[in-house]
Amino acid sequence: MTTWRDKEEFKTRVLEWAAKLDVKTRSLAVRPMRNKWASCSTAGTLSFNDELLGMERDLGDYVIVHELLHFSVPNHGKLWKSLMRAHIGEYEHLEARMKQAAHNNRLQRTANRSR
Repeated sequence: MTTWRDKEEFKTRVLEWAAKLDVKTRSLAVRPMRNKWASCSTAGTLSFNDELLGMERDLGDYVIVHELLHFSVPNHGKLWKSLMRAHIGEYEHLEARMKQAAHNNRLQRTANRSR
């Protein structure tokens, strides 16, 4: 697996998934975010953490699909999980990798503040 070349490649992938999932986006940003991998609004705004650009593409796809599904399913219930599985497959291992990455990022920020 490789990482993303740049923001534009990542955004193109978001738009590909949005078309596949029939989600209309109004605004798409890749920017620094301190506490989240991504966020979305009911107005169609999507924001993704720029740290995703340095991660493997399968993790990016996980986060992209995760957020886009929230346009039709606002929670992480059975329907959301079944849609994740339909589009990503056995997504739980990707979810675990993202949680580990978040943990590592928190540790790194804590270490940087104590210097």
